[in-house]
Amino acid sequence: MHTPAHTSFRSLLKKSAHRLREGEISDYDPLLELIGDARFVLLGEASHGTHEFYRERAQITKRLIKEKGFTAVAVEADFPDASRVNRYVQGLGEDIDAIDALGGFKRFPAWMWRNADVLDFVGWLRAHNDDAAGEDSKTGFYGLDLYSMNSSIAEVLSYLEKVDPAAARRAKERYSCFDGFGGDTQKYGFETAMGHGYSCEDAVVSQFVEIYSRAAELAHLNGRVAADDFFAAEQNARLVKNAEQYYRTMYRSDVSSWNLRDSHMLETLVELDRHLTRKDKLPKIVLWEHNSHLGDARATVMGHKGEWNVGQLVRQQFVDEAVLVGFTTYHGTVTASSDWGGQAERKRVRPALHGSFEALFHEAGLNRAMLLLKEESPLKKSLREPLLERAIGVIYRPETERMSHYFHARLSDQFDAVIHIDETRAVAPFERTSTWEAGEVPETFPTGI
Repeated sequence: MHTPAHTSFRSLLKKSAHRLREGEISDYDPLLELIGDARFVLLGEASHGTHEFYRERAQITKRLIKEKGFTAVAVEADFPDASRVNRYVQGLGEDIDAIDALGGFKRFPAWMWRNADVLDFVGWLRAHNDDAAGEDSKTGFYGLDLYSMNSSIAEVLSYLEKVDPAAARRAKERYSCFDGFGGDTQKYGFETAMGHGYSCEDAVVSQFVEIYSRAAELAHLNGRVAADDFFAAEQNARLVKNAEQYYRTMYRSDVSSWNLRDSHMLETLVELDRHLTRKDKLPKIVLWEHNSHLGDARATVMGHKGEWNVGQLVRQQFVDEAVLVGFTTYHGTVTASSDWGGQAERKRVRPALHGSFEALFHEAGLNRAMLLLKEESPLKKSLREPLLERAIGVIYRPETERMSHYFHARLSDQFDAVIHIDETRAVAPFERTSTWEAGEVPETFPTGI
């Protein structure tokens, strides 16, 4: 049996890997063949701030849209902010260009979506849609996350004020339950969890039920535009309901809050799939999220702790209709913060730890390569051995890297394909601070100056 410790295994890696040349999008032909007729393609990332991950996801997504008829990109972003981008790429809304359409992404970490790579993709998507043959041929851009409770409340009220002022007054009264917390969702969660505050659960559930029950009436007031507007309002009301539960839970259990968040993202994806379904055609959707959300949690230490994620839930619900793709890197730079809510910094990514998948790929000489793991093979069997895998979110702390950024996983059970880019560089944010421009001070820089 091959094991990662054997030289023969490194030879197997080199033999099995598909080389990816810089800028040669035809090198993804084997991946598109593997995807086949799948309706859900989940494209991950090993960090929230790596240029190559954004760029390669975009290149793959463009091919899926042009060659396989994908009509939606669903991302790890707040629903209202992504809706503004969606209106722009559909040729609707008031934004003049792509950079304006990304203006809604103000909450930390803004660089996740306010960066040069996303700007290029949004511009491309608008041009593609402008050339599309009809409305059903256009590709939308949708958010799946649940952190936007306040702005989602505002979106629900704005919609109801246009279609039913009396319903808007009822909604405003229900949502006023949060007024005593000054719009601070974490304060609401903490005080209710500690028993010091009142719960708004009944209010947000009642509001969602009222909107949901009126789907047949409100979704068809004026054709396709009305249906899209109602869908957005319904999802924002759903988000408020789920976010209220999330914030009440986050101070009680990390597992419960994680599961609630990923369950919400799956629920939103299912509703998006339903919304985009036509009588004679099922939609195809690309997902952009972190590896930790899109790789099957059952193949990681997360699953052992009782956590699930979007990748697992999609596989369980859609089975062979889903393909999961992960990304890895050995070293380079990354845009990340040192603390939650802090400014964007350009940090050095340390060489991967010995005993990790990333180090294994580096030792095998995989510079830019793709591993296909969907079908049983000697490579898939070998990569089922548990090893360390690195995950960098919006915070990167190299000084505690082993504890903060590594977990054990069975890579070939976690993903159907893995793309490894040995050296990567930081994504370029719109708002470049002097700290980002300067980059991280090298470890060898003299102290006491």
